[in-house]
Amino acid sequence: MVFEPPQRLVRALGETAPDGDGWLETLPQAVRQAVALRELTVDRVQAPGGRTSLVVLVRRADGSPAVLKLAPPRFRPEAERAALTHWDGLGAVQLLEGPTTPGALLLERLHPDVSVRSLPEAKALLEAAGTLRRLWVEPPVGHPFESVAERTGRQAEAMRASASTEPDVAALVDAALAAREGLLAAPPEHLLLHGTFRQSKVLAGERMPWLAVGPDPVAGERAFDLARLVRDRVEDLIASPSGAASTRRRVKRLAESLELDQERVRGWTLFRAVESGVRALRVGRRKDAELLLEFAGWL
Repeated sequence: MVFEPPQRLVRALGETAPDGDGWLETLPQAVRQAVALRELTVDRVQAPGGRTSLVVLVRRADGSPAVLKLAPPRFRPEAERAALTHWDGLGAVQLLEGPTTPGALLLERLHPDVSVRSLPEAKALLEAAGTLRRLWVEPPVGHPFESVAERTGRQAEAMRASASTEPDVAALVDAALAAREGLLAAPPEHLLLHGTFRQSKVLAGERMPWLAVGPDPVAGERAFDLARLVRDRVEDLIASPSGAASTRRRVKRLAESLELDQERVRGWTLFRAVESGVRALRVGRRKDAELLLEFAGWL
C-alpha cells in the first residue's frame, strides 16, 4: 500500500512534536503490518482526517466494512482501547475483535462524513448531549485512565509558562487557573469521561443513530466533558452580535439538560478555552487563539 498521510495530520503532529518522534516515518510500514495481520482490504485513507491519528477505511476478510485507526503513543491509543472496551458499544463506536497491535485499533465503520454538526444547532446540542450521557459510567477497577486533576495539572504548568511570555493573556490565565483550583477542591464524582467531546466526534451509525468516536479518556466529573461542547461552532458565536449572551445561555441549557451545576460547567469551559487558546498561541495559530480567548472572556 502506497499513501501519503493527510496534511492536516502532518501539520498537527508537527505542532505537538516540533522535533519529530519518528512516528510518521514508520507509519507506512505500521499500516501495512496492521492490514496484513488482520487480513484487511484498504478502501481509502479518510481525508482530511483527524489531528492525532490516521484513519483508514477498510474491509475485513468477510467483506464487512471497518475502520483501522493508528495513533502515536503520545495520544494514548491504548487508553482509547481500554475505554472502548469498557463502553462495549454503548454510546460509542464498537471496538472489533481480532489481533491486537500497539497503537492500532480496528473499529466499527460509521458514516465518517456525517456528524451531529450537520444538524441545526439546537438539535445538534440535544443529540450530542444524549450521546455523552451514555458514556458517563464508573471506570473499571484498576483502570489506566489519568484523572482530570493530572491532565489539567500538566496543562496548567504550560499555561503559566506561556503567560510569562504573553502578558496580554495573563489575566485570563489567572482566572482559568483559579477556576481549576476551586473545581478540584471538591470534585462531586469520578466517572469515565470521553475527554475531548464535541459535535464532530459524534457520527451517524447503522447500529444506533449517533455514536461517539475519538475519545481521549479521562476520569473525573461530568462538567469537564461538557466544556468543549459548549464552545462548538465558536466561529459562529464570535461572529454573532449576541455571541456572549448565546454562550451563557448554552452553558445554562446544557447544564440543566444533564442535571449538572451550571457554575462547574462554566468553570471548566473557561479553563479549557483558555488552555486551548494559549496552546494555539504557543504553536503560532494566532487566529484560532484570538477566537478562543475572546470566547473565554465572555465566561
